Amino acid sequence: MTTTIPTPIRLQLGHAAVQVVADRIGADLLHIKGESLDPTVRRSGRTASDVDVLVHPDHVAALLVALRAAGWELLNDFPSSSAFEHSATLRHPAWGHLDVHRSFPGLTVRAEVAFGVLWSAGRTWLAAGRACRVPEPTAQRLVLLLHAARSRGSHRGRQDITHTWTAADDDVRAAVEELARRLGAEVGLAAATGRLDAWRGHPDHDLWQVASAGGTRIDEWRARVKAAPTTRGKLRLVGRAALVNVEHLAMLRGRPPTRREVVAEFFARPARGVREELARRRPRRAGD
Repeated sequence: MTTTIPTPIRLQLGHAAVQVVADRIGADLLHIKGESLDPTVRRSGRTASDVDVLVHPDHVAALLVALRAAGWELLNDFPSSSAFEHSATLRHPAWGHLDVHRSFPGLTVRAEVAFGVLWSAGRTWLAAGRACRVPEPTAQRLVLLLHAARSRGSHRGRQDITHTWTAADDDVRAAVEELARRLGAEVGLAAATGRLDAWRGHPDHDLWQVASAGGTRIDEWRARVKAAPTTRGKLRLVGRAALVNVEHLAMLRGRPPTRREVVAEFFARPARGVREELARRRPRRAGD
């Protein structure tokens, strides 16, 4: 008879398994969100479905190699993850899904600086008996708020914002805002807390507008180009806009796509973008 491991236990074992690999190669990482949240930050009834870690930028490549050698399968790499290109997703047959973050969306200081700030104030959390490092509670609140800001108004995201911000006292909010200033996270925090309009005109405003409220594919790519800090980065994004995200296509189909499917998707993507733009601009009928 097969026994199903309860999800919280499986996830704790997953956190521990990742930490074992990191310790073996000397990689520094912080466990974020999910099961690793401090009880003062995690709202009652909040559940997790995967393992998330933030890795020192200098250790990301070595960790990915070590994880794959330990049985983790790479599902999608950083460019395929989101408009922020911040994480790679892996899967283990026993421990489930893992998101390896090389940066965290919203923290706009250099990735190694952000990691250093979070690491220096971190604390120990035991996952299945394995010592893991996690950010301190104020940093956990900020990370959770930035994550919720990208949820496009989902019920789960709204609940997280209510618990970590709306219901927090003034001192807790002030601490989060001060940390956001240190990490260059003011725009992302504003998106989470309903104050994004105050940042209109900032290069990152449109990207967070799309991330938090939704938009068309054209909206997203336009915002990504605007937010790119260098001309080279803008040109790279323009060149990639028409390319097919093969890894994402494989995840949707549950298998590697055929060449014919990739070609079909290449022509379908711009057509969908145009339809989305036309649908948005089409006047609504009275009563709609």
